[in-house]
Amino acid sequence: MSKTAIDFNKWKQSIARPTADLLHLFYPNSCLICDTETPHAPEAICPICVSELHYTSFEDYTEPTSLDRLFWGRVPLSATYALLFFSDSASTRAILHALKYKDRPDTAIHFGERVGEQINRLQAFEDLEALVPVPLHPKKEFLRGYNQSYKLAEGISAQTGKPVDSDLLKRIAFTESQTKKGKTSRWENMQQRFRAKETLKRYKHIALVDDVVTTGSTVETCVRELQQLLPETKISVIALAVTR
Repeated sequence: MSKTAIDFNKWKQSIARPTADLLHLFYPNSCLICDTETPHAPEAICPICVSELHYTSFEDYTEPTSLDRLFWGRVPLSATYALLFFSDSASTRAILHALKYKDRPDTAIHFGERVGEQINRLQAFEDLEALVPVPLHPKKEFLRGYNQSYKLAEGISAQTGKPVDSDLLKRIAFTESQTKKGKTSRWENMQQRFRAKETLKRYKHIALVDDVVTTGSTVETCVRELQQLLPETKISVIALAVTR
């Protein structure tokens, strides 16, 4: 590297820190969970709250996980993975709320990368060919500004090198929030909501990507629709969080 290039890099560094400090003064970063001021980080979560996240450690399991068992007798899946437990963790709930309602696609990408790091460790995903995010209805995606499942898939893709195929599955009907519905109501609410599109790509293994799996109704509906289009394709499920 030439001396001129070195001097220029030093100059950029010399102005970058004061600029960042000035921005932080007027626009302080707050932890998504506890709202305390925290240094800028992609996940925007303070170290204390990060330590309180409940990780599944599914990557270390040798027996079927709770996410595997959730779909037994419903749809055949090649593999499943979730990074965090959802039900008993206020921290995880805060993250998911931020992804959906606080305009934090950067946080979705960050945690997608953390998921991708673990997917790289799992033999069950070695032959994975594409990531298929659970789609939002265009109206809801317009209002939110992005699809959090797509952003999670982007983060996973950054670590695994697997492409994101957001054209394979589309939502064709608008649904109200599922958060206050029971298992039966969720299932009924999701019927005929998705449609798989004809594709020239005949994948051997794809993974459906969602932010959180609770009853599994949304994922089950998507898997059934994909199976009709690609009956020979192995389908897996990857989520940021799952109900314990």
